[in-house]
Amino acid sequence: MPTVILVRHGRSAANTSGTLAGRTPGVKLDETGVRQAEAVAQRLAGLPLAAIVTSPLERCKQTAAAIAKLHEGLRPATDRRLTECGYGDWTGKKIATLAKDPLWAVVQQHPSAVTFPGGESMRAMQQRAVDAVRAHDAALAKSHGPNALWVAVSHGDVIKAIVADALGQHLDTFQRIVVDTASTTIITYTTTRPFLVRLNDSGSELESLIPKPPAKGRTKKQSSDAVVGGR
Repeated sequence: MPTVILVRHGRSAANTSGTLAGRTPGVKLDETGVRQAEAVAQRLAGLPLAAIVTSPLERCKQTAAAIAKLHEGLRPATDRRLTECGYGDWTGKKIATLAKDPLWAVVQQHPSAVTFPGGESMRAMQQRAVDAVRAHDAALAKSHGPNALWVAVSHGDVIKAIVADALGQHLDTFQRIVVDTASTTIITYTTTRPFLVRLNDSGSELESLIPKPPAKGRTKKQSSDAVVGGR
């Protein structure tokens, strides 16, 4: 199956003010976030991207637009399944205030049990996000072949939940994963298992992701096997 490059949106004003933006409309990238989006776009510029899919929230759409600007002919598609977790009554509140709520400890230690008051459960967030990635992967495999590269622009908790699934870890472990603003996290899905290729990567080259053509006269068969001893 194709390789997805998960990009967290650039920094927003909510990130710096310590506010849980959630699905609040109109939250945009700040000046640093704009620069971060442009930087990650430059890192992705040399890749033959088959598609760019984004959360419908403005900060993700801005980041996706910066990436698309350097890929002529690609227009970002919106998928609501990649949107931020529905934090319900927590939306718009200060993180420092939320940290005093008894539910905060559950979010940290047992997120699979959490349904935000007036909002979404973290299990539902993970399920719809993983479903979205796998659905786009399958569609792009049919239209662009098994070596296709594509970008999904989303949010920190959403990407962490996708990573936990790819690692075969319980959702209750996902708070151990770090995903910074404008970072890239790369997962290749194969027939029997996903491979986490990179996590929270903000600086390394990405051209090595471009698939190499098979040797002349040979057909390269995709494998789901891990290499014993490492690649």
